[in-house]
Amino acid sequence: MARRRKGRPVHGWIVLDKPVGVTSTEAVARVKRAFNAAKAGHAGTLDPLASGVLPIALGEATKTVPYAVEGTKGYRFTVCWGSETETDDAEGQELETSQNRPSREEIEQVIANFTGEIEQVP
Repeated sequence: MARRRKGRPVHGWIVLDKPVGVTSTEAVARVKRAFNAAKAGHAGTLDPLASGVLPIALGEATKTVPYAVEGTKGYRFTVCWGSETETDDAEGQELETSQNRPSREEIEQVIANFTGEIEQVP
């Protein structure tokens, strides 16, 4: 006998502006709970330290997640030059500071490595 899902049969997409400090899984759980939805999933994952668009599918819309994942994505970021932390992110304890800053040319050379089609491994 099939197990019955808890919640209502809610179907469609929610485009969530995920805040910093929340995992993608937590965000989906909150949306699922808010709509009392029986089924929910997300298209893509944002790190807990990242904010941005997190597409959340409810009910029958979860069957279309593979099509949403194939779309083009863009990213914006902010850099804090001259600060090294123990975790290599904004949350870690600062270990060292420097007044040295890269030139525009040096930045453009490095950014070239992150431009175009990149396969990201979770």
